Amino acid sequence: MNYKEELREILINLGAAKVGFAYLQDLLPNKYKHLKTGISIIFRLSDQIINEIEEEPTHSYFHHYRTVNFKIDQIVLSGVSKLQEWGFLAMSIAASQSVNIDGNKYKGVFPHKTVATRGGLGWIGKNACLVTDEFGPRIRLGTILTNMEVSYDESVTMSRCGDCNKCVKACPALALRGNLWNPEGKREELLDPQACSEHMSNYYKHIGRGSVCGICIRNCPKGTKVIGK
Repeated sequence: MNYKEELREILINLGAAKVGFAYLQDLLPNKYKHLKTGISIIFRLSDQIINEIEEEPTHSYFHHYRTVNFKIDQIVLSGVSKLQEWGFLAMSIAASQSVNIDGNKYKGVFPHKTVATRGGLGWIGKNACLVTDEFGPRIRLGTILTNMEVSYDESVTMSRCGDCNKCVKACPALALRGNLWNPEGKREELLDPQACSEHMSNYYKHIGRGSVCGICIRNCPKGTKVIGK
């Protein structure tokens, strides 16, 4: 039985746009090292909603972001359930969750973007978001960790942003540093997460509690082509 391809098909049928399989044992904390395989899913955001973002996020984007996070959590939960049915250990990582590890309130259990780059889905842009050739950064990510062993997809190890700085120039918080990503670098080399968070808190409360910005995503030239146009 080809568990990898069957699971990929299940996740895509549930709404994932792309699925990647990554080897992670060398990166995981000790308590998760037995879950050596990371499964990354991409959910494509609405181009219409992203295109409406101009000087600030919209109410539609705020609602879309939250709804998509919930949808991703349901997709990966179904994947975990299937893996357990097949006899494997598995756990999901919440689509959007900060757990304040070691005093870093902007950190999650394990980075979705690391799983995605290891799984060959894209690179991390100058906006510190995952960027894919097909959809640019107009995506959200979900992650499953499992002890199921598979043939792993080829990692992406180089940024394809080049000299483009459109997201950097568009950032109203001046939070983007303009550096190119590499797998050995730290997020802080790309982004000042505190500046980003404080700007959203100070200026976008009228959009909704915990509002997200999306301006850097809107201004990335990748993924802006609309099929049929």
